[in-house]
Amino acid sequence: MKLGILSVSPRCYSTRRLKQAATERGHKATVLNTLRFAIELREGDPSLSYRSKRLSEYDAMIPRIGASITYFGTAVVRQFEQMDVFTPNTANGIINSRDKLRSMQILSRHDIGIPDTTFVRAQSDVLPAIERIGGAPVIIKILEGTHGVGVILAETTKVAEAIIETLQSAKQNVLVQRFVKESKGRDIRAFVVGDTVVAAMRRVAQGDEFRSNVHRGGIAERVELGEAYARTAVRAAQIMGLRVAGVDMLESDDGPQIMEVNSSPGLEGIETSTGLDVAGAIIDFIADRVNFPDIDVRQRLTVSKGYGVADIVIPDGSDLIGKTIDTSGLRDRDIVILNLHRGTSVISNPKGSRSLEADDKLLCYGKLDAMRDLIPERRQRRRKTKAKKLDPQLIADLDSVQ
Repeated sequence: MKLGILSVSPRCYSTRRLKQAATERGHKATVLNTLRFAIELREGDPSLSYRSKRLSEYDAMIPRIGASITYFGTAVVRQFEQMDVFTPNTANGIINSRDKLRSMQILSRHDIGIPDTTFVRAQSDVLPAIERIGGAPVIIKILEGTHGVGVILAETTKVAEAIIETLQSAKQNVLVQRFVKESKGRDIRAFVVGDTVVAAMRRVAQGDEFRSNVHRGGIAERVELGEAYARTAVRAAQIMGLRVAGVDMLESDDGPQIMEVNSSPGLEGIETSTGLDVAGAIIDFIADRVNFPDIDVRQRLTVSKGYGVADIVIPDGSDLIGKTIDTSGLRDRDIVILNLHRGTSVISNPKGSRSLEADDKLLCYGKLDAMRDLIPERRQRRRKTKAKKLDPQLIADLDSVQ
């Protein structure tokens, strides 16, 4: 396999380890400076030049795109995608994860734990927004900070208001998140490769520091993740569109809470604390997948007029419930089931003998008119409400009445 590593820092630990792991496995690996590419656009021939010469052919690319070059770096990654060069993290996946607001917006529509978060611009909206997420203390984050920079704990509402006002006056957009008190000074970094957590560490802040980042002096130790945490980490990476990711989670009383999904996670901390060959796991995964470049299924399968891809959810009371795929009549209507989602399980290319159940979500390809008849009218998503704790004085008053 001929492998390229996109990086502006050839001497950094992560870049060196990836190259070393690839070489040890008999692959040819080259570090390519992301900023030395030129994107060439011609009809039917997307290509790249590197250092003013046409780039030779590569089987795969590992993007190590820093926050300071996100726009140009993701444009280069996107060009490799157009050239059918396999990359474990797509340009869209990197962009999704790089912006903290965008990533939280994407995660929020899924049943996956995240801290209650708010984003406002008008100063008059700040205090009501803080109250809606439970009040102070709160965490304030700038949207594109890294290594814990731009993450501030505000102990009181007044302090939070002053910090937000100061940051906004400096043209910084900020998020405000509920402070998960029980996890103060600790978090978990799960390293996801493909559909597996290959390593995990718990980071613990030192002294009065609440940020557990290793770059801020935090101490990391190996940890074995339970099923809930491992499943959450893999789902978060998949939702973001990443196959290699560092998923940061808080250990809350309600289970794992996603803080961030990192598309260019460092290897030094995770390999040092766990003693595991994470770089090797990344190379092995890429070698297994190099013959299967990314395909935009919806784009490829909607070329035929009148055909397309759609998600169909089987509602309660549907005539399809209890029938097998073979007896459902879907195939007779020119509808093919590509994937069946049931709870947290995904069944690819399900057999015709499989029975359908209420709430099954089917990814289908077929005639749009036929599928449209199976999709119920869109209803507004119900807002989830959390049970509020009763005020102790109110409880006492109620007891006195009885």
